[in-house]
Amino acid sequence: MTPTDAERPHRGTIFQETARILEHQDAGAGQWILRAEAPECARRAAPGQFAHIQCSPNLPMRRPLSIQRVDREAGWVEFLYKVVGDGTQALSQQPVGDSLSVLGPIGVPFRLNPDRPLRLLLGGGVGIPPMIFLADHLRRQGEAGQTRAILGSEVPFPFRAKPSEILWPGLPDGAIATLPLLEDWGVACRLTSKAGIPGAHDGFVTDLARAWLKTLSPVERDQVELYACGPHPMLEACAELAAEFGLPCQVSLEEFMACAVGGCAGCTVPVRTPDGVAMKRVCVDGPVFAAADVFPEPARA
Repeated sequence: MTPTDAERPHRGTIFQETARILEHQDAGAGQWILRAEAPECARRAAPGQFAHIQCSPNLPMRRPLSIQRVDREAGWVEFLYKVVGDGTQALSQQPVGDSLSVLGPIGVPFRLNPDRPLRLLLGGGVGIPPMIFLADHLRRQGEAGQTRAILGSEVPFPFRAKPSEILWPGLPDGAIATLPLLEDWGVACRLTSKAGIPGAHDGFVTDLARAWLKTLSPVERDQVELYACGPHPMLEACAELAAEFGLPCQVSLEEFMACAVGGCAGCTVPVRTPDGVAMKRVCVDGPVFAAADVFPEPARA
């Protein structure tokens, strides 16, 4: 049977634009920040979604990049990416003023539950951009004070960290480094790393999250929901953390994508559904899923 439009929720929501590069900054450690003029994508994008980017006119294969920030009025979209292959290497060579094809926004975004207003955002490596986008969205809704973010990296962060002036009770005293942008927004943020970055907690994002969650009362904990994006082992650890404390958790998966619009089914993963486990496409059925549906709860002794 041919699927109907109602069964393909992505139909009619993904747009292709010729985007002019406005800024393209080397952020160190192979990381780049790209800002492009793509007004349709900027107008429609929601936290957790991504765009499929043409890296060079000479490369037919696009690359999926998570959206880090948008300005709907100015019409720009911003991405943070890391050079890991020929495509992103070619993208890093594209100068300001050149144009690239942008296909987006794509995917299921994070869903905010009003019954869980205390939101903990966990981002690792190139999983940091969706957390920045989500934090920006929450502060625009006047919810910065109820938002917490813990960001981790094993290479230098793509920004100059500074000591936070926002108190966050329940964390180790030495965890003081923060992302200045989130600090300016009034969002409590701390950094973690095993690479000896000054001011960052020597550990994983889940270590700091667990330390804070342990200090909350049952009533406070009932208001918390976790949102996470990062490498697979980190997301699995986030799912385990959520199960440990009985908290809902949404994860944004990182998978290799070819078409990124649901046609090739090359990015499928097993996901638990009411009818049993089914193969779901990360590009259009995700990338955001409930953590418990993707990572089965580990057996406990």
